[in-house]
Amino acid sequence: MKLSVGLKVANSLSLTPQLQQAIRLLQLSSLELEQEVQIQLDSNPLLEKVEEQSSVESLSTLEEQEHDQKDLTKELNADHLPNDLPVDTDWDDVYTHLPTSLGAAEYEEREDNRQGHLGLKEHMMQQINLLHFSQVEQLIAYCIVDALDDNGFLDCEISEITTSVQHLLISMEYEDEVEDDEVLVVLKHIQRLEPIGIGSRNLAECLSIQLESLATDVPYRQEALQLLQHYELLISNDLAKLIKQTGLSADQLQHAVALLKTLKAHPGTAFEDQESDYQIPDVVVSKKQDHWQVQLNPDVVPKLRINSFYANMIKRADQSEDNQYLRNQMLDAKNFIKSVDERHKTLLKVATCIVQHQREFLEIGAEGMKPLILRDVADEVELHESTVSRVTTNKYMLTPRGLFELKYFFSSHVGTSSGGEASSTAIRAKIKKLIAEENPRKPLSDNTIANLLKEEGIDVARRTVAKYRESLNIPSSSERKVLI
Repeated sequence: MKLSVGLKVANSLSLTPQLQQAIRLLQLSSLELEQEVQIQLDSNPLLEKVEEQSSVESLSTLEEQEHDQKDLTKELNADHLPNDLPVDTDWDDVYTHLPTSLGAAEYEEREDNRQGHLGLKEHMMQQINLLHFSQVEQLIAYCIVDALDDNGFLDCEISEITTSVQHLLISMEYEDEVEDDEVLVVLKHIQRLEPIGIGSRNLAECLSIQLESLATDVPYRQEALQLLQHYELLISNDLAKLIKQTGLSADQLQHAVALLKTLKAHPGTAFEDQESDYQIPDVVVSKKQDHWQVQLNPDVVPKLRINSFYANMIKRADQSEDNQYLRNQMLDAKNFIKSVDERHKTLLKVATCIVQHQREFLEIGAEGMKPLILRDVADEVELHESTVSRVTTNKYMLTPRGLFELKYFFSSHVGTSSGGEASSTAIRAKIKKLIAEENPRKPLSDNTIANLLKEEGIDVARRTVAKYRESLNIPSSSERKVLI
């Protein structure tokens, strides 16, 4: 084998730093983009954000300040000082009026006593501290509260709580021994605290405790307690066996079930944090003169530019280290502004394509959703599928129908009898509509729903209907059936 040196020409793809930055910015959400812009503003002196205030307003404000300063200087240089010198603040801005016998303040000052959201366990601890418990009983109560789940049910066995309390007593060098009966006594006290039924071990016990706390003269209270003794039949909707074993009439059964529905099945859910996770739309869609218009949300679009002061310093064209640093920072700033601009152009292009395909959804709702995949949009806007996937992740579109993630508009398709295609999202909407309009006493089975969809030209199997129904968190027909 002979060694030799030669030249070879070949094509290769390399990701430049600018291209890597553009790809990374493309997949950022609006909040992440805002953070990235702030990082660049803090690190690059050549990059600055465009202020909303106009230069005319700034100039007039500056002239007013200079005029006020001249007036103040003239007053101070005078031979005789006036009684009232011009100041920047007013006396009332610093000192508030206090109520006196001559009059009261216009607004009463009060301390802000608002409290944050109180969780379930904190709420229970406050009530337990008011009870006349011994130290051991209080320790048992703390262990019980610590074992509550989000629904307010006791998420462990009594024996486990007894063991935990015993270990804690040993660690604190207490010689007392705790038995299961003592834990049960403390549990009974806790279950009568607010909310009633907290610490129950199952739904039947929770409802029974709430019924027992009602007045004895509440109509059908005793019949409801009798129904809970046959809880399994009540859950399975076995109406015939329930009437036979309880001895209740159909009318009594109906009123007893109505009373049970007024109770709280999960007493702990009322203490869940109700703060909503708000999403800021990246794209806004509106209809004007029978045309759908797509535009970027101006509130999340950063307005950047090159700092003119530092840019003028580069014109001296020397090779000093400082000048070279400014040149590099200017190049980075230009590349960043270009990457952000490309991100917005790509996002607007993809969003416009989606709106063109899903006009019927915007007009009539989810039932008008058309089947759409990433490849369809990628081919139309002449981008790669991975690019479309990045630009539709964690991006939201505000429409007259609500706020949706761009991924929501992509769905698989199901064939129709006419040879067309139907979106899986539209099929889910039709299933939800059929179930909402069904007779509660005779709910539609999955097979019946499949036949009704076939009448509309949508060929779906029964198992497909069941899969879509479960994805909508809709129970089966036997569980949807009402008792009376």
